[in-house]
Amino acid sequence: MFDTPHAASVLRVKVTAEEARRFLVARHFLAPARSLAPGPEAVLQVLRKFGSIQFDPIAVAGRNHDLVLHARVADYEPAWCDVLYERREIFEATNKAMSFVPTSEFPWFRHAMGRKGPRFHSAALAENAAVAERVLEQIRAEGPLSSLDFEREAGATKDWFGMPENAVRAVLEAYTVTGVIGLARRDGNRRYYDLLERLLPAEVLGHEVPEREQLRHKLLSRYRAHGLLGPGGAGGTFARIAEPNARSELREELVALGALVPVNVEGVRGKRLVLAEELALLQAPPEPTPSVVFIAPFDSLLWDTALLASLFGFEYVWEGFFPAAKRRWGYYVLPIVFGDRFVGRIEPRIDRERARVEVLSVWWEDGFAPGSADGFVDAMRDALRAYLRFAGAASLDWPPHLTTEKRLFLTRP
Repeated sequence: MFDTPHAASVLRVKVTAEEARRFLVARHFLAPARSLAPGPEAVLQVLRKFGSIQFDPIAVAGRNHDLVLHARVADYEPAWCDVLYERREIFEATNKAMSFVPTSEFPWFRHAMGRKGPRFHSAALAENAAVAERVLEQIRAEGPLSSLDFEREAGATKDWFGMPENAVRAVLEAYTVTGVIGLARRDGNRRYYDLLERLLPAEVLGHEVPEREQLRHKLLSRYRAHGLLGPGGAGGTFARIAEPNARSELREELVALGALVPVNVEGVRGKRLVLAEELALLQAPPEPTPSVVFIAPFDSLLWDTALLASLFGFEYVWEGFFPAAKRRWGYYVLPIVFGDRFVGRIEPRIDRERARVEVLSVWWEDGFAPGSADGFVDAMRDALRAYLRFAGAASLDWPPHLTTEKRLFLTRP
């Protein structure tokens, strides 16, 4: 999405660790937290900045994308994403993982890999040809349908565990990856699909982008989402974007075009890459504000765990897939950021039937004293009040071993 390619002298900028910390918090709309004016437009503002936000259906503390947006948008309402679906301003695509993406960027996501790669999804259609034909005809005739609107069909396609997968689900996913259908809406975590031509504006569908430019855009979108990734990313940061050698060439093109600028960060091994338009913010970030925010497990701020360790002194491990006996913290734990520091973790549970939030536990970082940190108690109370509102809860319950926290952060909606 470049207006005119231009050569750029490849500068190597040097910044302090403090500048890098403040920059990341600021460019993630967390200085202060929940600072964007409420409404669907703020959701679009975050999406346009980051390029995409990962969707995950686990909702014990709020779904990932809702937590990401709650951290940045004042009085965030999950229904705002539904509004944007209805207005056809967002769609779902695989970008590292299943993610929400602005509709305006659809032309750069035509080359879709899907969760298992194009060969898998093409094979799913070929192996279940009769099912695929019936599913498509029914959607064409009846409009948006979910997998539950079809009889379960056995097929050759296997799931992640090697077990037979419902052929209807496999076909729906494959048609989505290949651009035949798209997500019309969600009802909770249930997806309803319709023909793509009925979902997106004709000018968006008619905008053709060369495949290499699509791949380059996707690579840039990962740098947009995080803000300070290294060339090799971290973990699966650059998953589903070509092969490693091809990705290196694409990254070099982005640097040569002036979209990315190499930087050195004090105390961090290797170079980092920052968006050219954010270089000034990196070199002169604002002072941290005394606000508290709970970070979603798949928030892009947490992608690079090595950077979290070297820059913030914070060890982050997602333990959701660990057996309970091997967890150091918990199943769905949210890191706590205060100002420009990670100061602890909290594990909340939303009890929707009883309109309450239960705090299972809190873990503070070594050396952090919540009762004496200047401004922290009031900021934590604000964060808890905001979370109660987000959860639609009327009360906050603390376990017996957190009597000190209960006293410090006594909170009502």
